[in-house]
Amino acid sequence: MKSDQAKKGVSRAPHRSLMKANGFSDWEIERPWIGVANPYNQIIPGHTHLRRITEAVKAGIYAAGGLPIEFPTIGVCDGIAMNHIGMKFSLPSRELIMDSIEIMAKGHAFDALVLVTNCDKIIPGMAMAAARLNIPALVVSGGPMLAGRYRDRDIDLSTVFEAVGKHAAGKLSMEELAELEDIACPGCGSCAGMFTANTMNCMMEALGLALPGNGTIPAVYAARERLAKDAGRAIMALLERDIKPRDILTRKAFENAVAVDLALGGSTNTTLHLPAIAHAAGVDFPLDLFNEIGERVPHLCSLSPGGPYHIQDLYAAGGVQAVMARLAGGGLIHEDALSVTGKTVGENLQHVRVRDDEVIRPLDRPYHAKGGLAILHGSLAPDGSVVKQAAVAPEMLVHTGPARVFNSEEEAYAAIMDQKINDGDVVVIRYEGPKGGPGMREMLSPTAALAGLGKDKTVALLTDGRFSGATRGAAVGHVSPEAAAGGPIALVQEGDMIRIDIPAKRIDLLVDETELAKRKAAWKPWVQPVESEFLDRYRRVVTSGARGAVLE
Repeated sequence: MKSDQAKKGVSRAPHRSLMKANGFSDWEIERPWIGVANPYNQIIPGHTHLRRITEAVKAGIYAAGGLPIEFPTIGVCDGIAMNHIGMKFSLPSRELIMDSIEIMAKGHAFDALVLVTNCDKIIPGMAMAAARLNIPALVVSGGPMLAGRYRDRDIDLSTVFEAVGKHAAGKLSMEELAELEDIACPGCGSCAGMFTANTMNCMMEALGLALPGNGTIPAVYAARERLAKDAGRAIMALLERDIKPRDILTRKAFENAVAVDLALGGSTNTTLHLPAIAHAAGVDFPLDLFNEIGERVPHLCSLSPGGPYHIQDLYAAGGVQAVMARLAGGGLIHEDALSVTGKTVGENLQHVRVRDDEVIRPLDRPYHAKGGLAILHGSLAPDGSVVKQAAVAPEMLVHTGPARVFNSEEEAYAAIMDQKINDGDVVVIRYEGPKGGPGMREMLSPTAALAGLGKDKTVALLTDGRFSGATRGAAVGHVSPEAAAGGPIALVQEGDMIRIDIPAKRIDLLVDETELAKRKAAWKPWVQPVESEFLDRYRRVVTSGARGAVLE
């Protein structure tokens, strides 16, 4: 065992002495050392209950003969960081989380890891650490928040963001906004829609890196605590069998995850995080895999923000395993892929059934014939861009309109809230990419404001930054190359016509090449100024959004 480096032999008497200072007995020190990463904090709603989940994991480890050793990681709440400088730190935190886990695991010779997680960047950061370290590891999440209830309908955080726009348009009183604010997020867990956090928790299950149920058991259900105990026991079985993350994170596993993502209509941020996890695992993951698989995998689940259902409904319908069973029935996933249960995907699915044919529709009656995400290329995004096509109104699937150009989210948001954006416009927010921002901010506030104003069916928005998983409408993100790198988005001028054709997977700037060449010759590199040594360091080494914004 790796921990023998720190505990075996006469020369390790000082090391054992320090372990005894922690209260560990000789017979405990002799056990395998299982690191348990716990990002608990008091500001992320998805984390406020993670001490309870972590204690359950530790109980499972201890009962199965291991020594659980808990340590912390950081986390950023994207909702609280939204629409100010805080969001610049969200995506960069992913790599810090990965690095901190590597430091703890290698610094203390852990034999295996259980990664307790929740919320947007924490989940992929932990999965990247598992892939990089390649010691037995699994992920267990804190689970989703229950939806709020408002006037006989389920609501969530996106409802409140959109309500801000409705209030600005005079469609919602201050009293009604305050009522929504009080009840939209009723308790702990990752926000209730198929936003980035819940999408990534589902991806952990689809990849085989988490136990069945990880993606959908609500945070407040006792089943979540039982799952955590089972995860503690499962890591000991993985250690005994020497099953490592890279045995699980194969090309087939990533293809399974993409298929499930497209069937669910997951967050656009999976196009950043799945390639980044694949990079850490040494697996080739071209961005166009989403389009390739999306041609044959239909959109089966209509979940918030694009539909009426929430994660608790998906759980009641059978969860991620039921979605995978649907896909397996059509030969759309690899059933021979391995998982942290020690069994193959096909073996895990043997007794799984779908309990609600509206929440998880049959393959012959999907919500959309093609998957929930699309990668768009064209003269405006030669390296690609992404849109959540399942959340786009039919009348906006093909749209041509004049560009309204802004060099920051703040500028664009102010124009939207001042109702200076007209029907038919294409709002362009640039210099918000990984380098330009820096940090590739999510832009839920502008998209939600447009939706609240009733313009999500008349106005398109595109950016070299990102969108929240809670975004809906014709919102195209990750436009690559980004403006700070001299991509075509940097050359767009006010009034230029832009054409978005989602069915054709195209996004084009309708300006002739001669004019663009003149603009390119006159263009001068620019990035948003930021007073942060950390972000200045980050922008020097981060890659394109088309490559998952990994660090070089």
